[in-house]
Amino acid sequence: MKRRTAREKALQALFQIDVSNTDPKSAIEHVLEGEQGDDYLANLVLGVVEQKNEIDPLIIEHLEKWTLDRLATVDRNLLRIAVYELKYSQNEIPTNVILDEAIEIAKIYGDEQSSRFINGVLSKVKEKL
Repeated sequence: MKRRTAREKALQALFQIDVSNTDPKSAIEHVLEGEQGDDYLANLVLGVVEQKNEIDPLIIEHLEKWTLDRLATVDRNLLRIAVYELKYSQNEIPTNVILDEAIEIAKIYGDEQSSRFINGVLSKVKEKL
């Protein structure tokens, strides 16, 4: 599975976890729809769930006039994935790749403003880290 696909599936799983409080492993199985699992997908989903208490404050610190709860579920979880990668995968994935992937996925799954919003928040998080 390509990393882009793993990120998209992770977004879908985290969306499901966020909206219906689904167990992470069940959410991963559901988004795979019988396909073979992927270590990177599992690491993203489980990593975001496990590190949410460290990831969310980094996001909140860089939201202007917004709260985490008011963000669209897609945007919130896409930010969580990207911040997780920035914080914990920086040695294996270039920072610009992390930002570019998040922006491109936002264009697909978010609304018209999502990609610019994601870019702005992640740029600030990147500077802080």
